[in-house]
Amino acid sequence: MTEALLHATVVAGYGRECLARLDGGELLRCQVRGRQMQPVCGDRVQLARSSADQGIIEAVAPRATEFARAVHYRRKVLAANFTQVVILVACEPSFSDELICRMLVVAEHAGLPTIIVLNKFDLVEQRERALAMLAPFRGLGYPLVEIAGRVDIEPLRPYLAGFRSLLTGQSGMGKSTLVKALVPDAEVKIREISAFLDAGKQTTTGSRLYPVSAGTEIIDSPGLAEFGLAGMDYLHIAEGFREFTPFRGHCRFQNCRHLNEPGCAIRQAADGGAIHARRLALYQRIVLAEESAGQRR
Repeated sequence: MTEALLHATVVAGYGRECLARLDGGELLRCQVRGRQMQPVCGDRVQLARSSADQGIIEAVAPRATEFARAVHYRRKVLAANFTQVVILVACEPSFSDELICRMLVVAEHAGLPTIIVLNKFDLVEQRERALAMLAPFRGLGYPLVEIAGRVDIEPLRPYLAGFRSLLTGQSGMGKSTLVKALVPDAEVKIREISAFLDAGKQTTTGSRLYPVSAGTEIIDSPGLAEFGLAGMDYLHIAEGFREFTPFRGHCRFQNCRHLNEPGCAIRQAADGGAIHARRLALYQRIVLAEESAGQRR
């Protein structure tokens, strides 16, 4: 009699190996059967136990959500099945508002709620500059939460409750400090993952899923230096700018890219103040960059 497959969630994945948490809480080191499946952190999988602490992943369930970026002209999924995106920035070092826009495009396409967290807000001299850069996003309705990760993260907790949040952002924003504040035994869990996977330093390069409290989890993803949009064209990118919605379809030309075409309703809206000029400039920069990347593929 064939043993029934077990249901689990991937809590960390590295190539053909991953660490899976059975629905009862047990952790198994797993190999993936076949080359077609590529489970990532957050995936729901079915597996067969191959020994006391190991298993073979036989199937990956369809994903409700996924977070992917273009890496070296290939699409790479960082995490799956999360219910909220948390973009972490900081008063110091400086952050890229273009990178925020790129991540918001992906979140908007997935229909996911997104919050922006400003860390190190106790650095008073840098705080005003950071808030000024974030003003266009706050004006669009994205919640902005200010914290000092080394001192007090309590203002953030209500925004995380009941969600599986994907924590993302540039390197140096204080993500590790925030994770340790939310998950006090995070370092223990990282060592546990390393022991299971024999991955050593490699565990710093992959996403990891942590329980925070009952019904609340976070996925800690690697720090980003760039975020390609995996081949999205100008139509998809424009759909990720929520303030463009009332004006899309009103341009003189049906295939208007909102760059320098005459009769562009979106550029006219920006001239009139209905769209923030900085957001339009970032949209145009992203479109041109993605089109240039597409030509190199």
